[in-house]
Amino acid sequence: MQTAALLCRLSSAFSSRSVLKARTPLVALTLVAASASAFAQQFSFDAASPFFPGLLVVSRSVYDNLSSNVQVGQVLPPNCASTTGGCSAASGAVSDGTYPYIWNNAGYDGSFGITSRIFLDQITPSGVPVSTLEVPNSLQRGAGPNQLVTSFSSKSELGLHLSTDGKYLTFIGYVAPVNTLDVSNSNTPGAVDPTNPVGESFYRAVARVDREGHFHFTETNAYSGNNGRSAILNNSNGQNLFYTAGNAGNGSNPQPNGVILGAGAQLIDPTRQPEAQQDPGTPTPVGSFSVTELGDKADKIGKDDNLRGMTIYNNVIYYTKGSGSNGVNTVYFLDTTGKACPSGVGVPAANAKLPTAPLAYNAATLQSTGLPSNLCILAGFPSTPVKTATTISYPFGLWFANATTLYVADEGDGYTGGADLFTHAAAQTGAGLQKWIYSASAQKWTLAYTLQAGLNLGTEYTVPGYPTGSNPATSLPWAPATDGLRGLTGRVENDGTVTIWAITSTVSGNGDTGADPNKLVVARDLLKNTSAAGAASEKFVTLRSAGFGEVLRGVSFTPGTGANGWF
Repeated sequence: MQTAALLCRLSSAFSSRSVLKARTPLVALTLVAASASAFAQQFSFDAASPFFPGLLVVSRSVYDNLSSNVQVGQVLPPNCASTTGGCSAASGAVSDGTYPYIWNNAGYDGSFGITSRIFLDQITPSGVPVSTLEVPNSLQRGAGPNQLVTSFSSKSELGLHLSTDGKYLTFIGYVAPVNTLDVSNSNTPGAVDPTNPVGESFYRAVARVDREGHFHFTETNAYSGNNGRSAILNNSNGQNLFYTAGNAGNGSNPQPNGVILGAGAQLIDPTRQPEAQQDPGTPTPVGSFSVTELGDKADKIGKDDNLRGMTIYNNVIYYTKGSGSNGVNTVYFLDTTGKACPSGVGVPAANAKLPTAPLAYNAATLQSTGLPSNLCILAGFPSTPVKTATTISYPFGLWFANATTLYVADEGDGYTGGADLFTHAAAQTGAGLQKWIYSASAQKWTLAYTLQAGLNLGTEYTVPGYPTGSNPATSLPWAPATDGLRGLTGRVENDGTVTIWAITSTVSGNGDTGADPNKLVVARDLLKNTSAAGAASEKFVTLRSAGFGEVLRGVSFTPGTGANGWF
């Protein structure tokens, strides 16, 4: 059967409004998801099989499992001897490139990672596979000069977002060949930090893909020493620019200006030039935050802007920070009015507009005080710096159901410090899907409850082909367990419920838990409910599990899908 004919069948069966509006109970979706396992074939993506509005896209990466990717005893990071950061003190890599043992090298090389292919899997809302689009890369025959990869074990990458008009899908990656080591901690060519022990440089790039599967890549010098994580295209009201989120820096303090400028929230002008003809300039930040806004002592310049997730709602950009030893793990918004948060905490102004120009800064004071602060902690969310907080949250993805209902994915604390890693994961109260409610009278948000049922936090699961027993390098079980949630998207249904799709995080004895095969899950929540008791019967079900050598990263609706998942 030809791909086009099969897709027509799938479109007829799963794109009808009776299915996509999900009027059926969640258990029905579970049964359909279970039947999806029969679709073992990954369908190709070509001009005859575009993205269908109303369906979902999941970003997936696959490791090219070759023992030759790393040699035992190999000195890492690459070209470390040419940097002032120097090489690791141990004798060399402890494992070759065989999956999953390769990730034990992270214990020797703190920058360890390897680039891998990116796939965009189109599925129905109930989990049935429809098509797969491979992002151009060096292993793909006839891919051409424009290519993009991810870092396989970098768990915070490949967030997926629709443009403000819903026509394009965007994400961020690296301009590098597949199977290149330590790219996720490399410098960018225009922002080199000589103290970074990774002695190589690669551009990061934003990918834009349309409904027909056509790609455009825009290179940037932002996120030197670390990774870009999400990108959103603002192409409404005559605008044409990317907002991105990520982290920068892998060297000593103080960091070079280019690293400070390339952290956190960026504004990037798209280009249609081929990658070989692009010459990105100095990074252009659009937002920044410092704990000094809260009256606290300054952190390492630029590290308060270690941003992960992002979204746009009602002309305001929201970001999350959920990792690192600096700053505040919480939800932020970018204040374009300059009046919403005089003390670092507040709510967006009613007349707020999306930014259209980079953040103005004083180059003479960049090393001493950093960038001006125009990111604000969303009132009601945690506002205590990580260094002094007794309870820490780990927010990642976020999605607004309406102006007073915000869902936040908390990925858990990632604890792998001992034999209690699974019981520790199971005991977390903040990990999972948090539902926050806004009070107009109090001018702040309040946590209503956290959905965890069905995630089976801390419960080991089996991955076919994965090693059994414990990893000798960590003395902990190879088997992964869910630790929380990362990327998510949602849709308000006509029956007053909300459907949330999310990607799980993991803990295990793997040398790098970002390399664990994880899951795509779905849950149904009653929109008007504000109490944990009212959500007692709600639970997540698994729509898809990553296989051996695979990881799932982001989830979004397809290009061409309208507001709230409709078309």
